[in-house]
Amino acid sequence: MRPPMPLRDRAAGIRLLALDADGVLTDGRIFIADASGSEWTTGFSVRDGYGVRAAMRAGIEVAVISGRDSYGLRLRLSELGIRHTSLRCRDKQAALANLLGELALKPDQAAFVADDVVDLPAMRLAGLAVAVANAHTEVRDEADWVTSLPGGHGAVREVCDFLLAAQS
Repeated sequence: MRPPMPLRDRAAGIRLLALDADGVLTDGRIFIADASGSEWTTGFSVRDGYGVRAAMRAGIEVAVISGRDSYGLRLRLSELGIRHTSLRCRDKQAALANLLGELALKPDQAAFVADDVVDLPAMRLAGLAVAVANAHTEVRDEADWVTSLPGGHGAVREVCDFLLAAQS
């Protein structure tokens, strides 16, 4: 159960921003690049990248916990300097709990940004549960806050800007 306090007050205490990848850092679409289906591409928002870097400069740890893995995702995470990753993750709640332990943080110091039902357990653990605008209905219903922008199109930047404003 998340603490009964205003959203902005919860955001002021966030020290870890954990993100799903597909549908949050990307718009969730995958483009198959060859006939065998072995190569695929996806896109990332430059605005989201700026927000992630700003959050990290302000002292917020950023992590990506994703059920998928790809060369493109790893490259983008490396470019952004995101050190905390759990890729091909089948239990996002356990991954988030482990990361909180490693960083000596409490669940109410974490935000989790999600788009689909597999993210619900991790959302429920985090002190601030965020759904992107185009998230599954069940995810939006359980979120503390739903972004106005969709995943892959500035939603992460919106979250970063909100956290930074709450902490200033």
